[in-house]
Amino acid sequence: MATQNTNRTPKILLAKLGLDGHDRGVKIIARAFRDAGMEVVYLGMRVTPDQVAQAALQEDADVVGISILSGAHMRLIPRLTQALKDRDAGDVILLVGGTIPEDDVEPLHDMGVQGVFPVGTFTQTMIDFINSSLESK
Repeated sequence: MATQNTNRTPKILLAKLGLDGHDRGVKIIARAFRDAGMEVVYLGMRVTPDQVAQAALQEDADVVGISILSGAHMRLIPRLTQALKDRDAGDVILLVGGTIPEDDVEPLHDMGVQGVFPVGTFTQTMIDFINSSLESK
């Protein structure tokens, strides 16, 4: 996967896993990331973990951001982390946002999710997290 340096614009891959049909929030986030100077690729809704992992590899993404409002994150994220590992893309920074109960945050971190952002998180908080994570890579 890509490594961050001062001459490269961070590339963020965003997607909606599973059958979740609400994408207003992820589109707002995509725009905020773009306005912050990041390159954003939005895969859209109803994509599979394998499709996201393959796109992350093809796009040489620095960050993969998943928006889940359906409550299926504990079923879908393990599949995504495995799909990333299977493609030697396990070093990508993985973010998950949406309807995430507090009790699921620690298990998501244990699965390899670096950042968990519940509904209502400010976009600047996410931008700062991405920039900080990329600087430390």
